[in-house]
Amino acid sequence: MPVKIRLQRHGKKGKPFYWVVAADSRSKRDGKFLEKLGIYNPNTNPATIELNIDHSVQWLQNGAQPTDTARAILSYKGVLLKHHLLGGVRKGALTEEQVEEKFNAWLEEKGQSIANKIGGLDKEKSDARAEALKAEKAVNDKRAQAAAEAEAPEEAEAEPVEETAEVEAAAAPEAEAKEEAVAESEDKDSAKEA
Repeated sequence: MPVKIRLQRHGKKGKPFYWVVAADSRSKRDGKFLEKLGIYNPNTNPATIELNIDHSVQWLQNGAQPTDTARAILSYKGVLLKHHLLGGVRKGALTEEQVEEKFNAWLEEKGQSIANKIGGLDKEKSDARAEALKAEKAVNDKRAQAAAEAEAPEEAEAEPVEETAEVEAAAAPEAEAKEEAVAESEDKDSAKEA
């Protein structure tokens, strides 16, 4: 029975989520499988991969062939490296302790590179957020300046109104005097007629 290590699709439309499984190559893509080895979620950045390394190595030693995508995932998690190092143990070139030591050193280096990538992504997010805040602040400053300029002409228009009110207030006694003179002349005219 030819065994393949491949991806089995789960998740909803547009949001794939995969199981990494060892399955008979003749079974359907999402059909029966022999063993679930891990998960792969490409929707996150960086992609989330959880894998049972020892079981994956055991399937590789028993002759399971990974598909291209599964091979990339196994390589990323170090399964192929461990399989290669265990081949050296079978040939007598390495001991179990040396294999574990080399594999753990590789895992630490890989963990640091992943942490650097995550740190870089966090820095990019914070830089983008800072740029967005700067742009928003510039827009708000322009709006405030435009509002201040719009208020300045209104105040200039309001000042002449105040000045005209003052002029009218100064002219009011003169107008009252004229009205009184007109009233007196009307009284005189009416007295003459009578």
